[in-house]
Amino acid sequence: MRAVIQRVSRASVAIEGKIHGQIDNGLLVLLGVEDADTIEDIEWLSNKIINLRIFSDDNGVMNTCVKDVKGNILLISQFTLHASTKKGNRPSYIRASKPEVAIPIYERMIRQLSNDLGTPIQTGVFGADMKVELLNDGPVTIVIDTKNKE
Repeated sequence: MRAVIQRVSRASVAIEGKIHGQIDNGLLVLLGVEDADTIEDIEWLSNKIINLRIFSDDNGVMNTCVKDVKGNILLISQFTLHASTKKGNRPSYIRASKPEVAIPIYERMIRQLSNDLGTPIQTGVFGADMKVELLNDGPVTIVIDTKNKE
């Protein structure tokens, strides 16, 4: 799995002109799923997202996590995170899972993040044409790949 995690002051996702999910202070997470992803990847990534210390403490130091600040999470599926641009100018998405594989993993990630955060999270709709708006706070943007744990 690949995730792009952005600390936001606010974020929303609209589908067909209607707001489907929105948050204030918290994290916008774009998530790409590949066939090799497992339950262990879901659990590891959820734990990492929930506990990333990228929010400022009282001293202005990034030392607190989304749970500490009682923040929210907006999770958006995004197969283009697995784009390969190695050859030519048209990206290949061969590593991105097909919906029959990706949807159950995405749904499990929603449940895992909600459980780990202790509150329901907001989401987009898998495979929908979504318009995502955000106010990146910082900006703070972190990229995590469960197959390349740096």
